[in-house]
Order: sequence, then C-alpha cells, then structure tokens
Amino acid sequence: MAERTQDVPAGGPRSPRKPDATLVIGLGRFGSSIAGTLERLGQDVLAVEKDPDLVAQWSGRVALVEADATNPDALDQLGAREFPVAVVGVGSALEASVLITGNLVDIGIPQIWAKAISGEHARILQRIGAHHVVLPEADAGARVAHLVSGKLLDYIEVEDGFTVVKMRPPKETQGFTIAQSKIRTRYGVTVIGVKSPGRDFVFATPDTRISANDLVIVSGHADLLERFAARP
Repeated sequence: MAERTQDVPAGGPRSPRKPDATLVIGLGRFGSSIAGTLERLGQDVLAVEKDPDLVAQWSGRVALVEADATNPDALDQLGAREFPVAVVGVGSALEASVLITGNLVDIGIPQIWAKAISGEHARILQRIGAHHVVLPEADAGARVAHLVSGKLLDYIEVEDGFTVVKMRPPKETQGFTIAQSKIRTRYGVTVIGVKSPGRDFVFATPDTRISANDLVIVSGHADLLERFAARP
C-alpha cells in the first residue's frame, strides 16, 4: 500500500469510526463530489485513491489514504471492515471497479454503492453483490430530458416509475382547492405540497387552494405526471 496522507495516522484510519462512517473509493468527479459533500455535512468519511495527483489535489480537504483498493490487503490495512457504507466511485476502469466491489463484498460491508458506466457494467456489479448501483450519466440524462420536454421544473424518479416533480399548476387547477380540482381522481397523481411566492412551503390538504403563481410538488407514476404536466 502506498504512503498515506497526513490526514490519517500511520497506524490506520481515524478511530473510533462513527456508526454512519463512509468509505469512498476513487476521487474522480463522482467520488470526489460524494466525499466532499459528506465532509461538508460533518459526516465521518475516508477517501481512498491510488492516483498521486488526485491525492495531492484532495489532501487537506478530506481525510484520505493513498492506496490501491483492488488489493484486499490494502483494504485490510486501512480498516475497511469498520465502515458500514462504502462507495465505489471508480467507473471508467471496469476491471478495477469489479475487483474493488468484489473485495468489499468479501469483507462484508453492509451497504455498497457502486458507480457504473453502462447497463452491462451495472448488471455485473449487481451480480457480484453491490447493494446499490448508480449510472450517473444515464440518470442525469433521463432527468434533464424530462425537464426540457415540458413544464417540469424538477424531476426525481424514486423507484419503479414512482416519481416526484416540481411544476407550475395547470390552468384548470388555478383558483380551486385540491378537492375541487379532483386531481387525484382525474389524473392519478397526488399533490404533496404547495409553495406560494413569499410564503413557506406547506403540505397539501384537500382544502389547499392553488394559485397561478404557485409551485406544486406532485407525486405519482412518471407517465401520469407527464400527462398532468402537459395540461395547458
């Protein structure tokens, strides 16, 4: 294992680890974004990177170790078993991604998140035991496509087509309460909340009145939401 940065004592990573500590392997754009955000949120995070240039770039910004995580001995030395969550940010190097994920599965990490760059890559990671596989470019592309194609202001697909969106209300709902508009009966979607200009966000009730300048948060199946958002 290569030399570690001064953020981590020579005898191993910081100890004791918090129950929600996260191990982030790979400090490319994906991994560094996760590690940096966790650090800013005050989470206990340790990054692992084998590229000396990236190690130098991130030294002092996050706690990190210079090591090759494809080597099981390196993971043992840095105490990877102590982490309940690990993120594999290595995506472009397919072999390294698979080896690292396999190593984490072998040592029994309870939650493994892994980046994939293709559908086949994602299937391989799932088969070897990754609990969550993320395709950042595909996910971002799908999200942007929904945003540029209609009136949606934000779009989050949760699972199996269930989606939450932020949008402007269709004209036929403006000036009426949610009960009067019968949005759920007519369109099969649910208004979760309403944000009026200059007012705090409120969770929706049947008596919540929707105005033309409001933003509404709506949940439901993606197809039904697209149909609702397409209303004039």
